[in-house]
Amino acid sequence: MSKYIIVSNRLPIKISKVNNSFKFIPTSGGLATGMNSIHKNKNSLWIGWPGIAYDELDSPSLKSINKKLNESGYFPVHLSINDIKDFYYGLPNNCLWPLFHYFIEYSIFDNLQWEKYKEINNKFSDCVLSNLNENDTVWIHDYQLMLCPKMIKDKRPDVKIGFFLHIPFPSFEIFRTFPRRKELLEGILGSDVIGFHTYDYQRHFLSSVKRILKLDVNFNNVIYNYRKILVNTFPMGIDFKKFNNAALNHKKQKKYEKSELRRQLELHKKGSNESKLILSIDRLDYTKGVINRIKAFEIFLNKYPSYYEKIRLIMLMVPSRSNVSEYKKLKKQTDELVGRINGKFATVNWTPIWYYYRAMDFHDLIDLYMLSDIAMISPLRDGMNLVAKEYVSTRIDNDGVLILSEMAGASKELYEAILVNPFDLDSMADSIYKALNMTLKEQEKRNLSMQKRIKTYNVKFWAQEFINSLENKPNPEDKFSAIKIDTQISDSILKQVETSKKKLVLLDYDGTLVEFNENPELAIIDDELRKIINKIVNYKNTQLAIISGRDQDFLTKNFVQKKIILAAEHGQYMKFKKKKWVKISPLNRKWINNLKPIFESFTNRTPGTFIEIKKSSIAWHYRITDPELAAGRVVELNTVLSSMISDDLSIINANNVIEVTSSAINKGTTVSEILSKGKYDLIISIGDDVTDENMFKYLPKNSITIKVGKKITKAKYYLDNVKNVRNLLNKIF
Repeated sequence: MSKYIIVSNRLPIKISKVNNSFKFIPTSGGLATGMNSIHKNKNSLWIGWPGIAYDELDSPSLKSINKKLNESGYFPVHLSINDIKDFYYGLPNNCLWPLFHYFIEYSIFDNLQWEKYKEINNKFSDCVLSNLNENDTVWIHDYQLMLCPKMIKDKRPDVKIGFFLHIPFPSFEIFRTFPRRKELLEGILGSDVIGFHTYDYQRHFLSSVKRILKLDVNFNNVIYNYRKILVNTFPMGIDFKKFNNAALNHKKQKKYEKSELRRQLELHKKGSNESKLILSIDRLDYTKGVINRIKAFEIFLNKYPSYYEKIRLIMLMVPSRSNVSEYKKLKKQTDELVGRINGKFATVNWTPIWYYYRAMDFHDLIDLYMLSDIAMISPLRDGMNLVAKEYVSTRIDNDGVLILSEMAGASKELYEAILVNPFDLDSMADSIYKALNMTLKEQEKRNLSMQKRIKTYNVKFWAQEFINSLENKPNPEDKFSAIKIDTQISDSILKQVETSKKKLVLLDYDGTLVEFNENPELAIIDDELRKIINKIVNYKNTQLAIISGRDQDFLTKNFVQKKIILAAEHGQYMKFKKKKWVKISPLNRKWINNLKPIFESFTNRTPGTFIEIKKSSIAWHYRITDPELAAGRVVELNTVLSSMISDDLSIINANNVIEVTSSAINKGTTVSEILSKGKYDLIISIGDDVTDENMFKYLPKNSITIKVGKKITKAKYYLDNVKNVRNLLNKIF
């Protein structure tokens, strides 16, 4: 039976040692809640670090923990104390976390930490692979494991893999500064479905994919390694019923059932009908905008003194990474700022800021949410921020005001909140005044609208939507008929070559025999390829033909062997062995001069592009230009050309080049011309481009046709890349 494998840095469980045994407490974070429906309702396995270093445990304890975890459907990835220090507190939190949140000045890249990042990602991947069965589905989470998808896909290409990033994906200009940017993108692209909280993050990711990896992106699909990868937005929700029902139950509490915290809050509110509480809840982190929020509150108090002794800011700061220098500095700065403001404004009966530096249990949080008139959630950058949704979910009387940062992912959904720029302190101060003076009718209208959305798009909906996208994604193998050449097939081709009496070998050049180069003139024959060509030419009863888009001069210069048939400009010109070049197309060159100004106009407006004028065609190359700019220009140029050219001409959209040439001649007609000159009992044809499809189409059915790259093709077989083409040719000749 197939299963779901959930992979995250931490398992959703907290292990603590009590006397001589261990206590296992489920965590209640957003991811744990979200995946609970997948983990418990279906056959699944959750892989992650259990939260305790294995070298702190003796063998019996480790065995006991493993057994208990396995019983609950968990598989532990055991890390040492040094692993935790160099991995979790290394690249993910020293470099990726600040970079992805736009704090470049805090982002420190270290090669040793990068190597540890790769090592631990590989360890997680090995754990997945060791538990992987046929038809299993893998869902990997967050920035700590961005290399895992590719590591798994490389070894198990048949497995469907999903990846979800729970933090922002930065803009291209930010992401490009990361030294191993290609490796991170390629790691994520091992997935079949990639999810982000908001469209902005999705757009930033696709922009980086286009600009850094130069990959084709069609709407929200990325073409990579001959796979179509879906990139989409899946805004994460919360368990609405859990928070809403808890609030309803707390409202019914009798006096003796109320917590000490609730009594304090109610006491403040009894002081005056105008007494109001503003809630601020955050994990201690520089991304949360705590300092800006406190300063905005100070500006509010200076600007609106009539609210003295009527308003209080309740700050709950949950400790996080307290040993890291940036966090120590932030804690000190927060303490000093709170102390200064309280010292400046406090009276005998009133302290403007109540400051808690600790974690609170679920029921205390519910009390805070329910009794706070305003929630001020203003991170400088946040992937989603579920606290904002939790606050709205507890407003059972539909009152209360949410002030929310535009920089939080939640702002895309909770647009009825008072949205603020966390860097504009004066505006934030005014937003407090606006919230305090919002009518109850307006509060109800906004909250009802937000609650309806949060209730519908809850955390279970989020998880199921992602799983549905992953399950419903068609397997690329279903629509791809070409067979990958393995050892068995190559051995079979070798036998056919050895027994054939007369062989014809038809080869494309760029993308088949040599890799594409930003400067085409540099993609020339190297020593290895020269030896391969000589082997084919000198093999008994073998005719080699090079059919390329290159011009006559290039082919003449690089293929000096007299026995080779050459076809230039996709067959517009041909050279049979020792004979001279012959022009196959009857078309004159006047049309090239007519189109040249159009191509020049696009080149002038598109930096990085250039024109190649051949004897019978004109080409516009855009390989080295900005992919996003090129994408628009390609559509535009195709539209212009389609409206201008006659039926005698055709537009070829090849690999990063648009070429206009005679429609009467193509690689198919070239093959027909070659076949008319002789009879062959074995034909081998290899090409990578759309122009080579005509070649495959015209050949007899018993020919060995090979596509370079896993693409929709008329060829029978395919090879992954140029290196594999060379290996095959070396083997069979």
